Amino acid sequence: MELEAVETKEYDVLVAGAGPAGATAAIYSARKGLKVAIIAERIGGQVNETMGIENLISVPQTTGKQLAQDLKKHLAEYHIDILENRRIEKVEVAEGMKVLSVKGGETYKAPVLIIATGANWRKLNVPGEEKYIGHGVAFCPHCDGPFYKDKEVAVIGGGNSGVEAAIDLAGVCSKVTVFEFMDTLKADTVLQEKAKSLPNVDIITNTQTVEVLGNGDKVVGLIKKDRSSEKEEIFALDGIFVQIGLTANSTLFKELLETNRMGEILTDKNGRTSVKGIYAAGDVTDVSYKQIVIAMGEGAKAALAAFEDRMRGTIY
Repeated sequence: MELEAVETKEYDVLVAGAGPAGATAAIYSARKGLKVAIIAERIGGQVNETMGIENLISVPQTTGKQLAQDLKKHLAEYHIDILENRRIEKVEVAEGMKVLSVKGGETYKAPVLIIATGANWRKLNVPGEEKYIGHGVAFCPHCDGPFYKDKEVAVIGGGNSGVEAAIDLAGVCSKVTVFEFMDTLKADTVLQEKAKSLPNVDIITNTQTVEVLGNGDKVVGLIKKDRSSEKEEIFALDGIFVQIGLTANSTLFKELLETNRMGEILTDKNGRTSVKGIYAAGDVTDVSYKQIVIAMGEGAKAALAAFEDRMRGTIY
């Protein structure tokens, strides 16, 4: 018995990813009267793992899970096909059409593709880390730092992002300890000097984080190992900020689009990529500052640029 060929559904705009950037791009596109589909494994993306959000302007306080629900509710206000629980496995460009194939055999195509697949924080992959994400293990000092006011925290990672996080957190936390795996910090000298000048910042190098400790509800400390002596000891604290980098979710697109050495998709100031008709927005791109409010703005810009190019006939 022959299997029926899977029908390819056609749209005006396909949005890959449903975090703040993707949801915004889909809504802005739908408001132009275009036929839009948004494809993602889950609405909200990385936002779902954010403990609390207090820097989304006009929303004094919310949680990541609540924001994800609000994004889904807002998407549902428009004629947008919300294709959730789908993993994109293949991307092709054929005669100007961008074709996405998802796990299970479904295919979708459109002249415009907006990529907003985000990025994932690199994790330590040690016991206890996964269990306490959102309960003492955090990745964004700008987002979660204020929740640790007058508390003792650790920053794991001595690169620019780690030392910048320590300087930032020193303004709200009672004590910040930076743990660096190598013998010396990797951050720029000016950042190192600033951090070392702060009375409530300590720096410990040549140290490996072995385990995150908790009491069942929240983080209470970590086990660290001196890489010279191999000696392990418990270090008590209230929170851990992991700052060992971000990995852009761009693997599917690297052969098609220009990326930088970190795998971030290169775009112009309006989200256009190196391929006509393909746009990118949010944390998957080389845009500075990985913040929710910035991702939303980038999603809007990409959608507006795509519509402008459509009117001018330059999306192919």
